[in-house]
Amino acid sequence: SGGISIVRMSGKDAIEMADKIFVSKNGKKLSEASSHTVHYGNIVDEDGNIIDEVLVIVMRAPNTYTREDVVEIDCHGGILVTRKVLEAAIKAGAKPAEPGEFTKRAFLNGRIDLSQAEAVIDVINSKNEYALKSSVSQLDGKLSAKIKEIREVILNHVAYIEAALDDPEHISLDNYVNNIEKGVDNVYKLLKTSDNGRIMRDGIRTVILGKTNAGKSSLLNALAKEERAIVTDIEGTTRDVLEEQVNLGGVTLNLVDTAGIRKTDDYVESIGVEKAKKYAQDADLVIFVVDSSRPLDKNDDDIISLIQNKNVIVLLNKSDMEQVVKPEDLKNLNKFSMVSISAKNETGLDKLEHAIKDMFFNGEISFNEEIYITNVRHKTLLKEALDSLHMVKDGINQGMSEDFLTIDLMTAYEKLGMIIGEEVEDDLADRIFSKFCMGK
Repeated sequence: SGGISIVRMSGKDAIEMADKIFVSKNGKKLSEASSHTVHYGNIVDEDGNIIDEVLVIVMRAPNTYTREDVVEIDCHGGILVTRKVLEAAIKAGAKPAEPGEFTKRAFLNGRIDLSQAEAVIDVINSKNEYALKSSVSQLDGKLSAKIKEIREVILNHVAYIEAALDDPEHISLDNYVNNIEKGVDNVYKLLKTSDNGRIMRDGIRTVILGKTNAGKSSLLNALAKEERAIVTDIEGTTRDVLEEQVNLGGVTLNLVDTAGIRKTDDYVESIGVEKAKKYAQDADLVIFVVDSSRPLDKNDDDIISLIQNKNVIVLLNKSDMEQVVKPEDLKNLNKFSMVSISAKNETGLDKLEHAIKDMFFNGEISFNEEIYITNVRHKTLLKEALDSLHMVKDGINQGMSEDFLTIDLMTAYEKLGMIIGEEVEDDLADRIFSKFCMGK
């Protein structure tokens, strides 16, 4: 239930079908209406009984979402009344939409390409402002334009190499590998954004580690802004993992609070400690919470050994108390930054936010020129295109026949084309659009 529902019809007979169930207050037919106009009246059933008082929007092809005639019926948002309006439309000749069918029609009718169509669902599913900006950028066609630019360069390479094949006396491939290298660089630059792109879209897999009573659960509660974890002075309170998704300065953290790492004879707690170690190995980021009011001990040393070569932010917690631990005490860690906080008083969290952005995005994320690859399908195709371009480079260096070079170039061209849908099979398109909701 909601304030309003929208029943959308798209296709060459959409306006004609709407006329069968809509009675305008001014007596005019929708078929007489100009494009992009709003009309007030009633939806009626086949016997002429009023179902609901509505507004109907008429939009004529090609200036619509699907490039077909589109009618949108704004009715009241009750479940029963919406169902009756839908039933009336179906009795008038419409058929229920498949998942994502409106966007699929927009793709098939050439209004958007496949990467833009996928951006639609990414906009809907955006979990933070960076994911939204990245999706909107892709929907705006920035990725498409870049892919088309690279493909055009590849076609030029094919034409040049085929000309060299036809006229080897006047056209040479000497040092041509340098030209191919530029294409390799362009694809590589896109591909290397995929890690940050995944983080924008899905969030940073973040594990909170520390010895018992370091303040891990207090940190989780402070970031989640609610009492998600039990906090006591008793060591070993947290025995299992707790998971929470939080938004910190526009970046999504998929937080995992873990049992305090220490040697223990408690069987249940020991299982929690082993879980903590496993989660740490798979994390994008480890937040190592140190009780700065107590000296480092063997448990801290064990954690430091565990998280070598991970992205680590050390939180010197309990900054409201006398500080015993100094930054130089943690010099054994390789890749880390250090922040002083008080999880109990919720101070220093802004510094943690800046530290995360510095670590993953060099302090900021710019969407002016930068394109971020957030889609696993796109990443896979870019990797395959890059492999083909490397084969072209190797072929030139090894003096291989021009025929082999053009085959590899065209493979790269086709793989890039699959990103924007110029080279795509029907079952792939069906699989992509099946992830959409019915109304989109």
